[in-house]
Amino acid sequence: MHMSKRENMGLVPELRFPEFRDKGEWEVKKLGDLISTITPPKRLLTTDYLSNGLIPIIDQSQSYISGWTNDAAAIIDDQLPLIIFGDHTCILKLANQPFAQGADGIKIIKPNNSIQTEFLYQSLQFRPLVMEQYKRHFSTLKERKIAYPDQDTGEQQKIADCLTSVDELITAQSQKLLFLKAHKKGLVQQLFPAVGETVPKLRFPEFRDKGGWKLQKLEGLAKRGSGHTPNKQTPSYYNGGIKWVSLADSKRLDNRYIYSTEIEISKEGIENSSAVLHPAGTVILSRDAGVGKSAVLHSAMAVSQHFIAWTCDESKLSNWFLYYVLQTLKPTFEMIAAGNAIKTIGLSYFKELCIPAPSINEQQKVANCLISIDGLITAQSKKLDSLKAHKKGLMQQLFPNPELSDL
Repeated sequence: MHMSKRENMGLVPELRFPEFRDKGEWEVKKLGDLISTITPPKRLLTTDYLSNGLIPIIDQSQSYISGWTNDAAAIIDDQLPLIIFGDHTCILKLANQPFAQGADGIKIIKPNNSIQTEFLYQSLQFRPLVMEQYKRHFSTLKERKIAYPDQDTGEQQKIADCLTSVDELITAQSQKLLFLKAHKKGLVQQLFPAVGETVPKLRFPEFRDKGGWKLQKLEGLAKRGSGHTPNKQTPSYYNGGIKWVSLADSKRLDNRYIYSTEIEISKEGIENSSAVLHPAGTVILSRDAGVGKSAVLHSAMAVSQHFIAWTCDESKLSNWFLYYVLQTLKPTFEMIAAGNAIKTIGLSYFKELCIPAPSINEQQKVANCLISIDGLITAQSKKLDSLKAHKKGLMQQLFPNPELSDL
């Protein structure tokens, strides 16, 4: 166990700043005994939210700021900082600046003198309350045990400062990732011709005199295939080491390569069904649930009947160019599926599908540009994940588990 009640020492964290190691054990109390709640001067309805204004509106939604108001009668500007708790959603926010309360459903929490606000906020984040359906959760939160050191020693402030600095790194990294994704979105819009156009807004210099892109039938550029589901009543058709892309793999799509699958089938399963082993590099697209999601097979794989698979003639069509074209067409696919009773796209649609395609050299240049920005996005995304994991590990060491106390 990563936190324990040390013999003769009461409840102490596993990791303690040197200057506090002789300061004794931490206190444990129920949250309800450590806080009071503030009633806002006025609650704003969602219909009152403005897209910009002087005062930010905070409610229980995912976004930190949900809207703006200019209504001075709604402002909460004393006793800051305050903790905001989403009574239905369990979302926690820390308000350092004056704000207005949005639609009903939040509790504004003010700690008493024994506990510092930022410290309590981090402590609540360490062991967050999990949302159980759409009900009120504040009564449960008030019963939560909170462990804390003596406020006067400065230990609470030191822990809060340490974790806040990690939060700032996480926020900066999140912004960097959002910027990269927005940059990619803008780039895609410029690298492919707009609807009704034949030339993209942004074109590599060596192709500027090559004329417009041609709208060509995908059938003439790639071999279209599909797949099948081997009989589930025959165990020998499954778990035979052949990767098989099915609707269970929805989360693995839209991330360039697909490397692994939830379910594997066997050679016997392929031989006794209409399933086909598609070669590495094949581009696949979901035409059912998660419609429009695509990927490139990293190794030879089979697919279920819910997917279309294209093996490109590399002298005419780059598989990565096709992948990015399909990504741009995703909203169109979703719209077509939404118009069908069973939310699917029939094979007949794909037989007639035309895509804008320049020369193979230009295709590869466009694809390589997007592959490189996707690589940056993946790297920055991993960096964000590792920062979040670092904070989680730090919290496990900086906070003892109050459930180990005798309270």
